Amino acid sequence: MNFYAIKAIYVFEMSRTLRTLIQSIASPVISTVLYFIVFGSAIGSRMEDISDVSYGSFIVPGLILLTVCLQSISNASFSIYFPKFIGSINELLSAPVSYLELVIGFISAAVTKSMTIGLIILITASFLVDIEIKHPIWMICILFLSCVSFSLMGFIVGIWARSFEQITIIPDLIITPLVFLGGSFYSISLLPDFWQKVTLFNPVVYLISGFRWAFFGNADVYIGYSILAILVFTFTCMLIIWRIFKTGYRIKS
Repeated sequence: MNFYAIKAIYVFEMSRTLRTLIQSIASPVISTVLYFIVFGSAIGSRMEDISDVSYGSFIVPGLILLTVCLQSISNASFSIYFPKFIGSINELLSAPVSYLELVIGFISAAVTKSMTIGLIILITASFLVDIEIKHPIWMICILFLSCVSFSLMGFIVGIWARSFEQITIIPDLIITPLVFLGGSFYSISLLPDFWQKVTLFNPVVYLISGFRWAFFGNADVYIGYSILAILVFTFTCMLIIWRIFKTGYRIKS
C-alpha cells in the first residue's frame, strides 16, 4: 500500500477545502442552522412531542444526515470530476498509484469534510435545542458509515458525469427527495399504514432511523436492519467502483 500517494491526494483535497472554507464548511452549516431556527424554534414550539422527544430535538438527526449526505456526494463527485475536466486524471492513472489507493485518498478527504460539517452542525444544534445522545459510539459509527457510503456514491457520480450540471442531478433530483421523504422531519409511524409500507422501500429511511436511534433510543425501523442497509449500500458502491476501474468506464475514454 502506497501511503505516500494516499497522503498526497488527501492533503491536496483538504488544502483545497481550506482555501474555500466559506463555500465548503460555513455555507452548509449556516443553511442547516436556519432549518433549526425555523423548524425547531418557530414551528417546533407549536408542535407536540414525537416519541417523548421535542420536535426541535427530533429533527436534529435528520437535518444532520440531510446535509452530510449531500455534502459527501458533492465533495467526492467534484474531487474526481475536476481532474477529468482539466485532464490531470491521466497523470494520476499513469502514476505508480493503484486504483484502491486513489479511491482511498479521494474518499478519505470527502469523509473528513462531511464528518467535520456534521459534527459542527451537531455542536451548533446543542446550543439551540436540548440534545441527549444515548448511544454516542453508535452515533459516530453511523455518521461515519453514512459519510463513507455517500462519498463512494459521489465518486461514482463524478465519474459518470460529463458536465458540471450532471454532478447536481443525482443529489438534487434523487437524494434530496429521498431524505425529505425518509422521515427527516417526521416519524413514519405517523403515516397511514399503506404509506408506512411504501416508505420502507426508501433506503434512506433505514439510515435516518438508525441515526435517530443513536440519539434517542427509539426508531421507526429495527436498528439491525438500519446497520445492514448501510453496509449493503456501501458494499454495492464499492463493487460499482471496482467495476468502473476494471472496465475503464468514462475514465480511459
